[in-house]
Amino acid sequence: MTLQLGIIGTNWITKMFVEAAHITGDYQLKAVYSRRMESGQTFADNFSGDIEVYTDVNDMLTSGIDVVYIASPNSLHFIQAAIAIRNGVHVIVEKSAVANTNEFEQLYSLLREHPQVRFFEAARHIQQDNFKALETCVNSMEHISGATFVYEKYSSRFDAYLAGEEPNVLSPKFAAGALADLGVYPLYAAIKLFGLPNSQHYFATKLRNGGDGRGVAILRYQDFDVTLIFGKGANSYLHSEVLGLRDTILISNIAELEEVKYNDGQGQEKVISKPGPANPMVDEAATFARLINQPSETEAEYQDLLLLSQRVNHVLTALRMDAGIVFPNDKK
Repeated sequence: MTLQLGIIGTNWITKMFVEAAHITGDYQLKAVYSRRMESGQTFADNFSGDIEVYTDVNDMLTSGIDVVYIASPNSLHFIQAAIAIRNGVHVIVEKSAVANTNEFEQLYSLLREHPQVRFFEAARHIQQDNFKALETCVNSMEHISGATFVYEKYSSRFDAYLAGEEPNVLSPKFAAGALADLGVYPLYAAIKLFGLPNSQHYFATKLRNGGDGRGVAILRYQDFDVTLIFGKGANSYLHSEVLGLRDTILISNIAELEEVKYNDGQGQEKVISKPGPANPMVDEAATFARLINQPSETEAEYQDLLLLSQRVNHVLTALRMDAGIVFPNDKK
């Protein structure tokens, strides 16, 4: 079934997702929500077809669409996802899905009340073939000694921050910052590959607004540690690694996964990745459509994915609390 798609948010990532969704052939954009009619219409004009533009989110979510993609500020994800679920609309929400564990558990309860609705966090990298090759390689290693995952790149909005402004993506008022925006990528990889840690600690470099501009998180497992390095105020070109004994997996970028190599430590190195699609969101869009359109056949796969999102949110919240970073959503 071709899914009738609505979107919340009209930025570059939303355009990339809609393009990816159309490439799969499983979706058709039918509705756009924006606070301003002009910006919504400008976005809709990028695509062909009969597309309605709304300035009331409730009107869009009751317009008959099948699924909504949410790419609004993080602080709004919970309420918008909750409205969608109550109206029987499937949800694809950009990471971080919600601000804290309380919000996630409320959505979990709503999903139990509306079992026909499916909820996905758009952690695109774990749906890519190169991540699956990485996972297979990790599972084949005889021993894990540790891992370091790096994702640090200079934000397009950091100049504005340095000039005295407070962009949404760097503001705790909008449940944002380095951990919530970029740290979630290496965190997803770590929990998907190794499960929940025994403990977690976050050493954040604070911004003047009390949020985090960069940081280092340590996930402690029974026999090894995983170090996550991420930030929005600098560019890092470090590779990510999974350490065995002699052997090592080298990853060009834990979020983009352009190249993944296995080095046996004895003179042999093998590239285990393949060139991915030009649009990195195609794989996740196709996966979500399959899970929506084949609910009976994919129930176990969907529940595993939902559990993974719950675990990521749990550790994400614990890391933020460890660093003393408070969001307004925490007080609700």
